[in-house]
Amino acid sequence: MDAAQMKTQIRISAISAAARLCGRFYVPAAVSNRHIHLSEKDVQTLFGRGYVLAQSKPLLQHGQYACHETLILIGKKGSIEKIRVLGPLRAQTQVELSLTDCFKTGVEPVIRMSGELAGTPGARLIGPAGEVELAGGVIVAARHIHASTSQAHMLGICDRDVVCLERHGQRAMRMDNVAVRVQDDFELELHIDTDEANAGMIVNGDLLEIVR
Repeated sequence: MDAAQMKTQIRISAISAAARLCGRFYVPAAVSNRHIHLSEKDVQTLFGRGYVLAQSKPLLQHGQYACHETLILIGKKGSIEKIRVLGPLRAQTQVELSLTDCFKTGVEPVIRMSGELAGTPGARLIGPAGEVELAGGVIVAARHIHASTSQAHMLGICDRDVVCLERHGQRAMRMDNVAVRVQDDFELELHIDTDEANAGMIVNGDLLEIVR
């Protein structure tokens, strides 16, 4: 078990203790910066035939990892450089931006859950070996909670629930419409983007309370 995994287990133990002792239910935050999930076809176009993405570091969710590779995104009004690629490969390329990123690039901001790409706007991706013009697949990711089956049971939440969270402190705020996704190999995390995190002065690992 590495240091990050150990910290996660300690945090989950503390959340479990709080639930048992005082009936308060918390979720740790994970702040997600802009990133790209690529299809195999688009990897070959952007980086060259036969190219294999290079894993940089694992993420908390099982099988997910950050890659060494980055790309440039160009919208109607502007561009963003060095957008990190995440693995593993997807059936369809998906770009996740913040609202601020959308305003900068001129991409229409459409809030969706990951994988729900029908009717979403596109953009142009530029890599070291080529370019891809996406007809769709650019989203602002809807805030959501990942939880394993046992963690969801501990918190009294179920797959496809929609819950409210409160951030306590100097920049206290309430987040409504937080989707819940439960799967046996998930780890407990609230995924929010940088705009949402900045609004509440939230950093990775901060706890938000589920509002009953």
